[in-house]
Amino acid sequence: MWDEYYCATGTDEVIQLLANKAGRARIIAGATDLILEMERSLHKNIDTVIDISRIPGLDEISLSGDGMIHLGAMVTHNQCVSSELIRNRAYPLARACWEVGAPQIRNRGTVAGNLITASPANDTITALMVLDARLVLVSERGKRTIPLKDFYKGVRKTDLQPDELLIEIQFPALENNQKGTFQKLALRRAQAISIVNVAVLLKFNGNEIISTVIALGAVAPTIIRASEAELFLTGKSLGMDVIAQAADLTMKAARPIDDIRASATYRREMVRILTNRSLRSILNGSERDTFPTDPVLLWGEKTSTRQPAVPFHSGSMIETCVNGRKFAIRGAHRKTLLRLLREDVGLTGTKEGCAEGECGACTIFLDGKAVMACLVPAGRAHGAEIITIEGIYDSHKAATLHPVQEAFIQEGAVQCGYCTPGFIMSAVKLLEERPNPTINEIQQALTGNLCRCTGYYRIISAVEKAIITKVMV
Repeated sequence: MWDEYYCATGTDEVIQLLANKAGRARIIAGATDLILEMERSLHKNIDTVIDISRIPGLDEISLSGDGMIHLGAMVTHNQCVSSELIRNRAYPLARACWEVGAPQIRNRGTVAGNLITASPANDTITALMVLDARLVLVSERGKRTIPLKDFYKGVRKTDLQPDELLIEIQFPALENNQKGTFQKLALRRAQAISIVNVAVLLKFNGNEIISTVIALGAVAPTIIRASEAELFLTGKSLGMDVIAQAADLTMKAARPIDDIRASATYRREMVRILTNRSLRSILNGSERDTFPTDPVLLWGEKTSTRQPAVPFHSGSMIETCVNGRKFAIRGAHRKTLLRLLREDVGLTGTKEGCAEGECGACTIFLDGKAVMACLVPAGRAHGAEIITIEGIYDSHKAATLHPVQEAFIQEGAVQCGYCTPGFIMSAVKLLEERPNPTINEIQQALTGNLCRCTGYYRIISAVEKAIITKVMV
């Protein structure tokens, strides 16, 4: 996929590498998009990747004295979901991040990466558009700040120059008189690309709307605004008739196409419906009703922190710790972490199902968090702590099966068995995170795992049985 791999320890190093590589390098953050793009030869002239995932400070979320929220380039979707600041002062973004992929994807995928991928169906772009976000880009030529609305030049085309690094996303925190939300329609409830998404932000003076922003995703080559609907709503009070007219005007702004996921006609109608739902939820104060107050993250019993930045270049040995054992591996830097574990470490319990981050069969724990190994570059293993299905019993402090594994056997949750390691890893991490989860939380935890045999009922029963077993132990 690439010839050279660098794990950077600071932004100055990244900027210098980008300048020296003259357009032949790309940044890897979460890598959940870029690995697939590289495998599909969408970046034919790229021979170098620069991993910024261990650079200190890039994963911070903060509020400055001027009321601006700052997201570093390595802030993941799950960090936004778990952030009280984002949930309370930037709710459309929290909601959009929650709708991205599944827990394993949200633990790796970054908001900055989502913006740079520049698909018109990417969820966080729509949310950040209504929040009036701007991006801070740096290079050897200096620093520049660009409004997000000016960043996009077409489908998967941005104003980011080959020598530039996106280091920060900035946007004003919501005020008490502002309300907003995000709505998404997809073919299933998780791990699905938007057919349509809508973000709405209203500012009130009493009951009167004094400013309106409505952004639409997956209905044009880039994220677009519904300007006529915005103008119509401003100066009015929300009511059912006003909402219906605004939804109709928003539908007229959409310019969708027919594709494999939906027809243009269906997309237009769903723009109307999602806009209607969004505005009604704001009117009723119910926009947060379906958003979990304590989201499942698959972070375990405590919030994991990034390991210290460890310099690494493709000519070096990958020195890593897998299931408590040290390994030193040379020549694996072109691979994914999944292939390194199976081919170089010899642990074949972690399965390759889709190799696209869709099925969860390759779920492992990387520095304490559940991730999909097929979407992690092998070089990220350098200096990392990794647990695979073979190491689960060690975490239970006994050379026996983990209670989750026992429960899968007893409940008949294993059929062909191919997906089972991934399900077990997700369930184990869930029970570390919350010892007595609800059915809904179990389902949330397993949204990143697919099974083609059992229909999930036995799998959920097995996790419930494991809860009881752990309590008895």
